[in-house]
Amino acid sequence: MDTHSCRTWSGPACVLRPFLLGLLLWGLQPAQAQQAVPNAPEAIEAISAAAVQPADTSAHEAPGVAHGPRPPVWLVLPFVLLLVMIATGPLFYPHHWHHHYPKYAVGLGLLVSLYYIVALGSFTTVLHAIEEYLSFIALVASLFIAASGIYVNINAKGTPRNNVILLFVGSLVANLIATTGAAMLFVRSYMRLNKGRLKPYHIIFFIFLVANVGGALTPIGDPPLFLGFLRGVPFFWTLEHVWFVWLPTVLLILAVFYVIDSRNKAASPDPDPNQPLLQIRGAKNFLWVLVIILSVFLDPNVFDWVPDLRELYHLPIGIREMIMFSVAVLAYKFADREALQKNAFTFEPIREVGWLFLGIFATMQPALQLISLFAYEHAEQLTVGMFYWSAGMLSSVLDNAPTYLNFVAAAMGKFGLDVNVPQQVKAFALPEMAHPESWFYLQAISIAAVFFGAMTYIGNAPNFMVKAIAEENKVSMPSFMGYVTRYSLPILIPIYFVIYALFYSGWFPSLDAWVEQLIR
Repeated sequence: MDTHSCRTWSGPACVLRPFLLGLLLWGLQPAQAQQAVPNAPEAIEAISAAAVQPADTSAHEAPGVAHGPRPPVWLVLPFVLLLVMIATGPLFYPHHWHHHYPKYAVGLGLLVSLYYIVALGSFTTVLHAIEEYLSFIALVASLFIAASGIYVNINAKGTPRNNVILLFVGSLVANLIATTGAAMLFVRSYMRLNKGRLKPYHIIFFIFLVANVGGALTPIGDPPLFLGFLRGVPFFWTLEHVWFVWLPTVLLILAVFYVIDSRNKAASPDPDPNQPLLQIRGAKNFLWVLVIILSVFLDPNVFDWVPDLRELYHLPIGIREMIMFSVAVLAYKFADREALQKNAFTFEPIREVGWLFLGIFATMQPALQLISLFAYEHAEQLTVGMFYWSAGMLSSVLDNAPTYLNFVAAAMGKFGLDVNVPQQVKAFALPEMAHPESWFYLQAISIAAVFFGAMTYIGNAPNFMVKAIAEENKVSMPSFMGYVTRYSLPILIPIYFVIYALFYSGWFPSLDAWVEQLIR
């Protein structure tokens, strides 16, 4: 399990070890449990996740979110312990942590899984977590490898102005190739641009914008939005209903960054007058990125002709995941070696994400179920502002895709709608079809799930990978708690409060009226 013990595994094979462990765990489950999964109500699909099957629910279940018996509250403790270890390990016992974190992640995950199987008699929750993890790692690993084979060099001087431009462009691109793809494409060129003046805050604002907030305009951008699309939210709904919140948020974060970066008096090298402004090597890997993005749509909920391998053959992955894993191998095998070398490419960032998120996906299931049930049972008392803050804060430590779905299901319950019915989801999103205020809840949950992913290193997958890449390039990144206390809390929370005050507090009726006119 040692992170340095991959000497006998070459290339992507070492990275796929957590994936292979997931398949092994799947294979160990009884056949009847595997067959039960397609009929179980689904709680999450990541951006590349497989189709969600509608299911009947009882009056005591949140439609589309419950997937197993109610766990005891104390079963959340392994998840909390794993978060504490992620926060303290690199800081207080780094040598031990870097050599043994896979053991802790897998051990705590197995503890929770065995409790579900033995004590609660539920295989469904465990198999569900394995499916979610395999879909997640298929997307992030394939985008990480494919985008890392593209060398982008910007022949310009690292200045606050140029950094703002790159961060804004990266935020826009995140809506086309997902936050993971954009982060992997731009992070190394961004660090090269700031050679000689690169500080931890450069990377942190990159995480804020390119890896999170930037991807809020399209379903491709971030996992919860794609999940909403699969459920029935129109594809361009997010662009039409989120842009006027997205733009001031991005501009406010960029303004804070500009002020901080302007105080950095160190200078980067002058551009080479004999070189073009933009150099790209390994451009053929853009085709692999395109294949990955297009394969995201290979879902039975999007196209009827796409077979559901989970339902037909009881497999833990679908055609989409098979394509993504294949692209990961092929993109590395046929990558431009010079581009990889210039990018100082290693598998360590995705290997770390693979092991840690294997544990996170397994241990977070009790927390997700309890939050899902609470939100659904108290939906009538939750205002749009409460949905904004609760969905946001939970998205910062839990996978934002299931958090999004849980709160959307609860909010739809306020209006007598079912998240399992695509036409009702569409009606929930459009004010002229259901209730004049229903879209407002969907907007608040969508924005919160994406924006608050920037609050911690584990809020969104690219956060951890960007951190790991920066550390490989000798950037002294803050610890888990340092990131939260020194950057996300003092910078993002005030900005997110401004967004709440403007759009969800009800303090500015004239602004509310303008927004209603804008979206009609």
